[in-house]
Amino acid sequence: MPLFEGLGSGGEKTAVVIDIGSAYTKCGFAGESGPRCIIPSEVQTLGFQQPIKVVQQNINTEELYSNLKDFIHMLYFRHLLVNPRDRLFFKHFEVPSVLFAPGHLMSVLTLGVNSALVMDCGYTETLVLPVYEGIPILSAWEALPLGGRAIHKELEGLLMEQCTVDTDSNSGQSLPAVIDSIPEEVVEDIKVRTCFVSDLQRGLKIQKAKFNLEGTEERPAPPPDVDYPVDGEKIVHIKGSIRDSVMEMLFEQDNEEKSVATLVLDALLKCPIDTRKALSENLVVIGGTAMLPGFQHRLLAELRFLAEKPRYQPVLATRTFRLHSPPARPNCTAWLGGAIFGALQDVLGSRSVSRDYYNHTGRVPDWCRLSSPHTGARYGTRKTPPPLTKRAFSTEK
Repeated sequence: MPLFEGLGSGGEKTAVVIDIGSAYTKCGFAGESGPRCIIPSEVQTLGFQQPIKVVQQNINTEELYSNLKDFIHMLYFRHLLVNPRDRLFFKHFEVPSVLFAPGHLMSVLTLGVNSALVMDCGYTETLVLPVYEGIPILSAWEALPLGGRAIHKELEGLLMEQCTVDTDSNSGQSLPAVIDSIPEEVVEDIKVRTCFVSDLQRGLKIQKAKFNLEGTEERPAPPPDVDYPVDGEKIVHIKGSIRDSVMEMLFEQDNEEKSVATLVLDALLKCPIDTRKALSENLVVIGGTAMLPGFQHRLLAELRFLAEKPRYQPVLATRTFRLHSPPARPNCTAWLGGAIFGALQDVLGSRSVSRDYYNHTGRVPDWCRLSSPHTGARYGTRKTPPPLTKRAFSTEK
């Protein structure tokens, strides 16, 4: 979820835009075309040799507050080089205003359209949320715990099970005999450098061969093996069959017939029928996992293939799917939307929560309540904020 902060009441300072993800954080200034830095969402804590994730499951409020405080402090003083006292967080950093905005909605703003179906394929999960006329349809959201973390776990298991490694003294040794475990950053680098998403027909054949216990299904010829250096002295031989098969987990349907492709179709079915055509023709894919080679092409093919199935064909009412190409890479699209929104001083000022309002109420309202005059005219912003309509943001496609 992007975080935007500035003076909020029309001041001259440029708003800082922070998009804190489960794996990486993007930060920079409003009005710029890209973030100043993309860094792991980690902090170094006393008593721990390894950095810990800023946002994680099963963490109490005190630990989360401490992690965020240290992390935001690092962003300001090490990467952005600005004084947070003039900007962010009421209690600790004494900022004048703050605004939390939905990342899916911010992604739509980069396109100049009002309605889109946004898929965020990130580190911990894949989440689909329709946005119609600038309003997120929360009742139609769909999610699965399929993302970068699941791929890394699967890839590490395949590497440890099937791959061999050469050292200075021996060659062809099993990987577990030489390396106890592979660091996640190494697994991620192997994924980015060597793995890819197959097209629909090839992927379906890989899945059939994988789940055919009798062994009667023939697997397509694998791509070439590759060598990957580790620690400067070990060479891991990565089998070609791993390179194209590990990504199939995103499109394999589970026991409930769910995959990242069915999330889009199921979300469409939850939307009012008169909105489905506009949403299906305005698909937006964001998130770091969506940057895998072949991902978006495969997603479109899966949607068209599944739309003809009996589960969707009678009720979907539309089988036309089009993907947008945002003016940023998928991992930075939400941040760019925040930078665009942060540059709109009038709208940003009226929708930001001022320090006076926070001191009076002790809370930060949800995004949908920011149009209330209680957050604007009564506590220092200039006027009641306008709704997010096409008059504010849309341009011709």
